[in-house]
Amino acid sequence: MHAITIPEPGGPEALVWAEVPDPVPGEGEVLVEVAASAVNRADILQRQGFYDPPPGSSPYPGLEVSGRIAALGAGVSGWAVGDEVCALLSGGGYAEKVAVPAGQLLPVPKGVSLVEAAALPEVVCTVWSNVFMVAHLRPGETLLVHGGSSGIGTMAIQLAKAVGARVAVTAGSKEKLDRCAELGADILVNYREQDFVAELKAATGGAGADVILDNMGAKYLDRNVQALAVNGRLAIIGMQGGVKGELNIGALMSKRAAISATTLRARPTSEKAAIVAAVREHVWPLVDAGHVRPVVDRELPMPAAGEAHTVVEASGHIGKVLLVTP
Repeated sequence: MHAITIPEPGGPEALVWAEVPDPVPGEGEVLVEVAASAVNRADILQRQGFYDPPPGSSPYPGLEVSGRIAALGAGVSGWAVGDEVCALLSGGGYAEKVAVPAGQLLPVPKGVSLVEAAALPEVVCTVWSNVFMVAHLRPGETLLVHGGSSGIGTMAIQLAKAVGARVAVTAGSKEKLDRCAELGADILVNYREQDFVAELKAATGGAGADVILDNMGAKYLDRNVQALAVNGRLAIIGMQGGVKGELNIGALMSKRAAISATTLRARPTSEKAAIVAAVREHVWPLVDAGHVRPVVDRELPMPAAGEAHTVVEASGHIGKVLLVTP
C-alpha cells in the first residue's frame, strides 16, 4: 500500500507519499481500506518531531479514518467485510489501509457520506469524553469553547446545544464567529479585539462559564479560572498557548472549581473502546437524526498532505480538513 511517511521531522514538505508494507490485523482488530482521513493538530506535532506515536502504534500520522472493512482479525464479532465504518486511531490514518481495534470502530451514520465520516471520530470522542464524561455539562449550563470554529469547536457547539446548554465561543474573525452562530453559538467573542472574561461575565450576569473547553493551555490558564462560574469545570485538551502557567489556587478554591487535563491518543485500548461505546450510544442518534453534522472545510488528495498541514497551521479553515485516498 501507500502511506504518508515522515523520513525526517520538518515542515509540510517532510510528508512523503511512499510505498510501505500492508498492515496485518491482529487479534481483535479489523483491516480498514481507507476512504479518507482528517488532519489534527497532533499530526502536525508528529511531523515536527514533537509527538511520537504510542509504543506499538503505526508510525504514520492520522488519528481517524473512514472506509470499508477489508478483513477481520481473530476474535472479532459484530462486524463484516464490506461494512462502511469510521474509526478512532492511535496513528496510521494517512494510508490506504490501517489495522484498527474493533472497539474503536463506529458505523458510518445515516445521511453522512463515507468520506465525510472521517471528520467525526476524533472530534466527537474528544468532545464527548471531556465535556460530558469528565466535566458533566448539563442542560441549562453555559459552555465556553475556545477555538469555536475548529473541528473540535464546531462539534462542541452542536453537541452542547443538542443537550440544552448555552454556548459561548472565542474565534479570531467575524467570518468564523458567524459560522459558529449558524451552528448555534449564543455568545460570540473575537479574541483579537475583546477580552473573553469580560464578555462572558457580561453575557451571564457575572456568573461565568460552568464548563470551559480549552485548547490553549498555559496562556489562558489564569483567565480561564477567572471566567469559571462557582462549581465550574475547566477541561484542558491542548497546549497551543504553552505548557507551563501560574495557577491561582485561592481563586480556584473560592469557586469550588475543578481542572481536568486529558489526551486521547495514548489512552489504553480499553479506555478508547469505552469512549467510543458512549459516543455510539449518546451521539450517533443525534447524527443519524441530523441534529449534529460534520463540518468540513475542504477535501484534498492524501498525497497532498503537506498542503493540508499548511492550511491547518495557518488557522484559516473552519471545521475539518480531510485527506481523500487516491
